[in-house]
Amino acid sequence: MYDESNPVVGQAKEELETADHFRAILRSSARRALLALVEEEVEALCGPRHFPSEESSHYRSGGVNSPVYLNGQRDTLRRPRVRRTSVSGGSEEASLKTWALAQDPGEWEQAMMRAVLCGVSTRKVSQMRESEVRGESRSSLSRLWQRKAAELVDQLQESPLSEFDLVVLMVDAVVLCRDLVATVALGVDRGGNKRVLGFRVGSSESEEVCHDLLSRLSQRGLRVDDERVLLAVLDGSKALENAVTKAYPGVLIQRCLVHKERNIRRYLPYRHWKRLGELFKKLRISQGAASALEAAAALDQFLADKNAQARESYEEAGEGLLRVMRLEIPNTLYVSLLSTNAIENSFKNLRRHIGRVCRWREETKQADLWVASGLGLAEKGFRRIRGHDQMPALIEALVRHKKGLIE
Repeated sequence: MYDESNPVVGQAKEELETADHFRAILRSSARRALLALVEEEVEALCGPRHFPSEESSHYRSGGVNSPVYLNGQRDTLRRPRVRRTSVSGGSEEASLKTWALAQDPGEWEQAMMRAVLCGVSTRKVSQMRESEVRGESRSSLSRLWQRKAAELVDQLQESPLSEFDLVVLMVDAVVLCRDLVATVALGVDRGGNKRVLGFRVGSSESEEVCHDLLSRLSQRGLRVDDERVLLAVLDGSKALENAVTKAYPGVLIQRCLVHKERNIRRYLPYRHWKRLGELFKKLRISQGAASALEAAAALDQFLADKNAQARESYEEAGEGLLRVMRLEIPNTLYVSLLSTNAIENSFKNLRRHIGRVCRWREETKQADLWVASGLGLAEKGFRRIRGHDQMPALIEALVRHKKGLIE
């Protein structure tokens, strides 16, 4: 139990109250601003409040409570009513453009969509504040989510990729349930910008599903500059490696050092984990091929008299462990290129997003909707990769490799 006499708790409580007060001020300001704009439009149509224009066909006619959307929330304000004299001599209601814009549900839909994507289940919509869900039911929110998620599916799976200058490709798979696995492709362009290129949902992490995914990316216009080779960062799956190699002949494969260290650790007693971590860290921070070979030799020597399966796992990776180091690029890029963390971080958001799914319906598009909305949510938080200012050096190295100047 918190002690409110504690100055830290007291300060936190005061800051929370201040934040709530600040939001209330913003909301009140938005209400006043909207009413001022509406009154300005009414005055332009009818003249000043107590001095109506004799030349205008519009006149004031009281007011009525009407819903609007302020700061993403539904609210009710008093709307002035304006009528105008028709050609036939009668009168009719005149629409106020300012009020019509304030009633546009687009902003409201976006706010509700963000809430649903970030964890507000439609089953728990009744637990939200009444002002947030007034006029919205569980079924209407469900339909809203399906419509918006379907738009995200189209955006992720159909948008053209011809303008995306692919330099680095990462492909990995995430398990949705026992018989559903989503294979995802993420790309990095010459500016270090990340983008989810697409995904395919299958029954397993198979070469066929990955091949289908990469073929679809090619159909959407994804290309690799003919002057350089492609760098792919993979976790060690032979199925994914085979598919990427077939789709991009000559591709350079960098094995994820995080996955490899984790795999080797499974074969070693706990007392060796610290030393194994130190050796892999030395490998990750090495600068250039010579330093990397030295770190790899130390790792090889360490595993020489340890578990045979641990050494076999290490040797299985082969040249893939040192592929990026052999390019002789600045090691500031190693954080991003020696592991699949960039795509794994997206999967963390995706797993949190799909954690609310109780039952997967394989015969429908449900999996596509959830994966697209989860990846779309993760992509909104994307930043450029660490060391993005060194991307020109990577591109130059990939060009040199294409010309045979680098092994």
